[in-house]
Amino acid sequence: MLDLLSEYLPIVIFMGLCLVIGLALMLSAFIIAIRKPDPEKVSPYECGFAPFDDARMKFDVRFYLVAILFIIFDLEVAFLFPWAITLGEIGVAGFWSMMVFLAVLTIGFVYEWRKGALEWD
Repeated sequence: MLDLLSEYLPIVIFMGLCLVIGLALMLSAFIIAIRKPDPEKVSPYECGFAPFDDARMKFDVRFYLVAILFIIFDLEVAFLFPWAITLGEIGVAGFWSMMVFLAVLTIGFVYEWRKGALEWD
């Protein structure tokens, strides 16, 4: 029974540490919080300019499209690093499978470019 409990000791220590850090962060928010709010202190900072519009205004779809395209291409490029490291072990089949992957990525990029998804006019 003592062996079983000693195996769970790191988990209990980790959970206790998480609890302490979480409580410390929540208490620090109460300590650092604004005591005497005035319009200057609580106004949002927007690149040095005073806020000039409602925060709930509608955004153009192009913002979301560019963000999604960036995430897609960024994640796909992230597949190149493990492939490059293990290229000597995976052989010719791994090389050509990545070439097919990059070809599909290039075709998708050209398609988005032709459709005007990357234009900002």
